[in-house]
Amino acid sequence: MMVNELRKKLVRVCGISALALLAVIYACIYILSARQLNGAMDMLADRISENGGSFPEYSAGEQEDMGGPAPGFINEETRFSVRFFIVSFDDEGLVTGENIAAIRSVTQQSAAGYGIKAAASGSERGWIDDYRYKKYENSQGYDIVFVDGAMNRSVFRMTMLSAGAALTGSGIVLFILMVVFPKRAVRPIAESYEKQKQFITDANHELKTPLTLIMTNIDIVQSEIGENEWLQDAKCEGSRMNDLINQMGILAKMDEGADGGEKARLDLSGLVTEKARSFVPLAESRNKKLMAAIDGGTVCFGHRQAVEKLMDILFDNAIKYCDEGGTITVALRNRRRPLLTVENTYRSAQNVETDKLFDRFYRGDRSRTPSGGFGIGLSIAKAIVKDQGGEINAYIKSGDIVGSCDSGYGKRSRILYI
Repeated sequence: MMVNELRKKLVRVCGISALALLAVIYACIYILSARQLNGAMDMLADRISENGGSFPEYSAGEQEDMGGPAPGFINEETRFSVRFFIVSFDDEGLVTGENIAAIRSVTQQSAAGYGIKAAASGSERGWIDDYRYKKYENSQGYDIVFVDGAMNRSVFRMTMLSAGAALTGSGIVLFILMVVFPKRAVRPIAESYEKQKQFITDANHELKTPLTLIMTNIDIVQSEIGENEWLQDAKCEGSRMNDLINQMGILAKMDEGADGGEKARLDLSGLVTEKARSFVPLAESRNKKLMAAIDGGTVCFGHRQAVEKLMDILFDNAIKYCDEGGTITVALRNRRRPLLTVENTYRSAQNVETDKLFDRFYRGDRSRTPSGGFGIGLSIAKAIVKDQGGEINAYIKSGDIVGSCDSGYGKRSRILYI
């Protein structure tokens, strides 16, 4: 399960990176092509405006480098391929004439309309439809020259279409490679992970038998010589070792993707109430107070055993690490989706790295060791939640540790561990 998640994450990261790279490449092609197009059209407009409203004549063999972002040359044939018209204005901005001798697809009326639009734009250069225009002053007012760029823009669009098709094809090929090769990339990790799981499973089985034998012998000796401080200590440590083995076994089963059976409709209100009541004596025995506020009629869909195990972990952890004389508050709210919160006071919250709180064997405060925990409980809670399709996380609020768990039960139920 972890290896599959790693492979998916690798594919997701590589996919996003490749998509961003292709987008940047396409954007660069677009910007450079647009600059070349505008540069070429502006140079033609400059030559016309500098030549008094007509395209300059070049002698045979003479050519001019267009330079700048528009590679190419202007020669004696260019004047026959360039189509343009000029609209003249007086100082008051009124149209005084239209020169359409170099173009046949534009009438005087439409030329005047283009001129008025260009004048109203307030820009010296720009595009109106497929015409690139330039505004320049003359002795009687100003002129606006319009150069037909339909062919150039058509070539630009074809260039971008071809670039888009090429980049899309490249993206498809990259996607196929990203689906195939990550399997090979994570294969060593998968093999190492499988060996680790097998080791944990084997160690679990190998340790249980001798530990059971040791505990049995301690009970026998204790029955013969009576209560003994050293035997009692050995028995407590044996119980702790047995708990650790059991918890490691649970994690190993979850890593193997053990199925918890069919999900069922659960009375979440009843389960939380029952669990909260069962933990009250434990809290009181440690001089801590457990309070609950539960909305009735709250239901969810999930595996009953997994939900109970999750609540056992959260409640036990809250009591175990609550401050002396502190309060544990359990609340279940029946809102748009069920919301369960388990809150406890904890003075040393600043010592906890919340992003690691659900990691295996993580202990945010080493002084918590006497509590008897191993740093596995919350990692089991995380595994349970993920098995139900949810997420679990934690953060610090007002000096207390706040954890949120989107359990995935039913309609995206939420369970908060605080």
